[in-house]
Amino acid sequence: MTETLPLTGERTAPGIWHENYWFARHDAAYRWITANLSSNNSLGTGRVLDAGCGEGYGAELLRLAGADSVTGLDYEDTTLRHVRRVYPQINVVQGNLVQTGFADATFDLITSMQTIEHLWEQPRFITECARILAPQGTLVVSTPNRLTFPSGNWYHTRELTAVEFTELLEPHFEITHALGLHHGARLREWEQQHGPCVDAQLATEHDDWAPELRQLVTSTRYDDFEIRPGDLDESLDLILVAKPTGGRTAR
Repeated sequence: MTETLPLTGERTAPGIWHENYWFARHDAAYRWITANLSSNNSLGTGRVLDAGCGEGYGAELLRLAGADSVTGLDYEDTTLRHVRRVYPQINVVQGNLVQTGFADATFDLITSMQTIEHLWEQPRFITECARILAPQGTLVVSTPNRLTFPSGNWYHTRELTAVEFTELLEPHFEITHALGLHHGARLREWEQQHGPCVDAQLATEHDDWAPELRQLVTSTRYDDFEIRPGDLDESLDLILVAKPTGGRTAR
């Protein structure tokens, strides 16, 4: 990827060397979806919405996994112009995540990765997902774990614990998978020798990083992370997979 969006701190994107750890961490969640949901036709023959699509790399992965159609929804015009140029087969819609304008039961799969923590009206967003998701559809939502995520991201309106995240979905959804994203063996081994890699990245400007940190960040891939149940309070990011419980909320 040669074309990148400006780095604002609100989103991550491929192709920015000092952001590569964070990009790989986001990429891992999308890769989990494509590996684990395509087998039950949530992707293979379905209509997919990536709510809060950002740069568009995740929506493109969902498309390449075999979805019939993928719609990327976001609010910011510069971002959406980028998605149209770089990922032309993604259907791009500009809109408000808590009042989308889509008809009831439009989508078979809704993904929203690392987005809900940016929203002021989180319960309203979940209600809207329940409305526009097909009765047998699947919702996959991820968010940073407030217990482990560094404080001070002013783009986040409310970060969540596993308990709070679950409680947010439960009025409208039955949670089928509660998962945490963790460092894999290579990252754990590096941290045993050098200390927490996130703390190291935040301690200084990237131009001043030690060579071993620079090498780690630039070489990190999605498969350097593990996504699994259990130990949710110790996880880096939280991922919930859910099905509608039935009964739709009117506008």
